[in-house]
Amino acid sequence: MATSLDLPEGLPVPEDDGGAQHLAGMAMPRVELPTTSGSIVDVAKFPGRTVLYVYPMTGRPDQALPTGWDDIPGARGCTPQSCGFRDHFEDLKALGVSQVYGLSTQDSAYQQEARDRLHLPFDLISDEHFKLGDIMRLPHFEVDGRRLFKRMALILDGARIRHVFYPVFPPDRNADDVIAWLEANPA
Repeated sequence: MATSLDLPEGLPVPEDDGGAQHLAGMAMPRVELPTTSGSIVDVAKFPGRTVLYVYPMTGRPDQALPTGWDDIPGARGCTPQSCGFRDHFEDLKALGVSQVYGLSTQDSAYQQEARDRLHLPFDLISDEHFKLGDIMRLPHFEVDGRRLFKRMALILDGARIRHVFYPVFPPDRNADDVIAWLEANPA
């Protein structure tokens, strides 16, 4: 029986379009964004080592996915990506990660449903108005009139981006790839 964690066969593989090549080494800008716990985070003030994974959008059981979702390279797989970070949360902490966040352009209420349903032990951050996305020129795409981030993961040391995973595919392996990098690059 297929679950929301199973990825369909034959998904198109995203190609590296160079959209994230400017990010490695960049300092995070001072941008305050809401989280699913109701707090506000300034992304320039993350302490220690942070894993910030960026995803287009989580689906909801009661809503249809955008038109042609499975045909957009890299779009499908937000739930498996999030669950991978959930399942490896303690492993990430053991490797010196201070915090894990997911980032999308969905509003905090929408994200809260996903956080609760998926039992995520970390907050999701909303960039609903694309404040961070525009400043950092994060790669994105549009579907059904919505502007969504392309999938990636950033490893930050303090406010500086140490490593960028882009494009991310398959998304259900992203947390494993991050762990392998962290093991090879201790803080």
